[in-house]
Amino acid sequence: MKIEKKEIIRSLKFLLFSISAGVIQIVSYTLLFSVAKLPHWAAYLISLVLSVLYNFTINRKFTFHSAANVPIAMLKVALYYLVFTPLSTWGGNYLVETAHWNNYLVEALSMILNFVTEFLFTRFVVYGKQVDNDGSVKE
Repeated sequence: MKIEKKEIIRSLKFLLFSISAGVIQIVSYTLLFSVAKLPHWAAYLISLVLSVLYNFTINRKFTFHSAANVPIAMLKVALYYLVFTPLSTWGGNYLVETAHWNNYLVEALSMILNFVTEFLFTRFVVYGKQVDNDGSVKE
């Protein structure tokens, strides 16, 4: 199985933009959890939403170069998060509150799991064959 150079570059772009989204998520989580004293689940949910909105917007334009219907693409991403969010929220809350894991370790593990699964879902389900069709990529 040969992976095209273009897909490797796309993966690296997604990684870099996801790191910046991760910074948004961890900073907002820290402010909400440590400063505002929200419970883990609430701080996690709010920080996740902020991160997802940023990540979707930036990756659609610069990573996937897609002119796909934005509302449909957002709906597909929302469906992904309809599954991911409750599982990661409940699982993370269990690990923090019941199993007494470090909340930042749980946050980091959730972010890594999110990164890997979201890339695969976005690349193959959300955009599929509708990548590089916004006119900005020259063959």
